[in-house]
Amino acid sequence: MLETLWDLIWFMVVVFFMITYFMALFAVFGDLFRSDKSGVAKAGWLIFIFILPLLGLLVYLIANGGKMQERAVSAAEADKAAMDAYIREAAGASPADQIARAKGLLDSGAITQDEFAALKAKALG
Repeated sequence: MLETLWDLIWFMVVVFFMITYFMALFAVFGDLFRSDKSGVAKAGWLIFIFILPLLGLLVYLIANGGKMQERAVSAAEADKAAMDAYIREAAGASPADQIARAKGLLDSGAITQDEFAALKAKALG
């Protein structure tokens, strides 16, 4: 199969460009399905990319390259916001919030001063 050093180098170049092409293709497919285009427009792009693979990929990247980045950034920001909200929910209330709730219970007469002091000590340490 590989008889000379040049065959090996050529093989590595071809594999590199194939991997690059498939990475770009997966990025385009991901962006295409994430976009707000109509179903007909998405189908048209898919047909164009399948019939003329390299040309279709390049035309999509030229036509939608900037929007691809905007969608990727907004998706990353939404993921971060969801993760932050989950962490806040899982972590529970802050010590100040716990003390404020305990103070509200003390003011309403639901707990005694000793119970308030115990809740405050638990929240602080």
